[in-house]
Amino acid sequence: MLDQTPVNTLPHTPGVGYKPQHYSAIMADPGPVRWLEVHAENYMGDGGRPIAQLRHLAERFPVSVHGVGLSIGGEGRLDPDHLARLRHICDWLQPASFSEHLAWSSHDNAFLNDLLPLPYTDATLTRVCEHIDALQEAIARPMLLENPSSYLAYAESTWEETDFLAEIARRTGCGLLLDVNNVFISATNLGFSPQGYIDAFPLDRVGEIHLAGHDTDADDHGRPLLIDSHGREVDEPVWALLDHTLARSGPRPSLVEWDNDVPDWPTLAAEASRAAAALSKVPA
Repeated sequence: MLDQTPVNTLPHTPGVGYKPQHYSAIMADPGPVRWLEVHAENYMGDGGRPIAQLRHLAERFPVSVHGVGLSIGGEGRLDPDHLARLRHICDWLQPASFSEHLAWSSHDNAFLNDLLPLPYTDATLTRVCEHIDALQEAIARPMLLENPSSYLAYAESTWEETDFLAEIARRTGCGLLLDVNNVFISATNLGFSPQGYIDAFPLDRVGEIHLAGHDTDADDHGRPLLIDSHGREVDEPVWALLDHTLARSGPRPSLVEWDNDVPDWPTLAAEASRAAAALSKVPA
């Protein structure tokens, strides 16, 4: 286990996922936004405008780095070249937080454009913990692990997801990133209570909360099927679930993700204002 420093140093305020088309607007008037998150894989080059803009932003805002391509739940060892690139980003940017997903996205030498769920078994638990230990050692800092959005459940699972995440945090010392949109999606798709999930979640380990939009479809039997699209505004039931979460956890850094069909800055800033309003209702 890594000798722990604080899980992150993000303020308990609203943040947004940064998109380059918003650079000038953010620098001119960030509105309610007090921190930014970037996807690690977009900043693995050595120079150019993206790196220069990120350096300027980091002088004004705390920055969280969110990885999407490490495949922490994959069966093979973590890619040492990818780990080295993550270490390089963390060394020069010194982010306030680093996070990745409880998912797998690779098989042998093939990388898939998706974040796929895992069976919650003792063997998976051991493998994920080994990978998190390797990642934390490689980047020389603790990470936050994000709960997935699920569209199916494995029959061989022997752990509840909340217990599985709590045990990972206990064994590795990592923190947790609680995506309340993912909770709502999984609860709808798999038929459980999203509030009950939050009530069972190890909220003391949460260093960051995510919010995002989702799309609605139907499965082969006509039942609702939610898709984690990150391409629209946050739905009202997800805002309500955020209120339920913050009432139990207290204020947490709360991020709005909007990665597809990215809107103009005023639209995204308005979503951040809703997160600010939710946080303002919670005693410090």
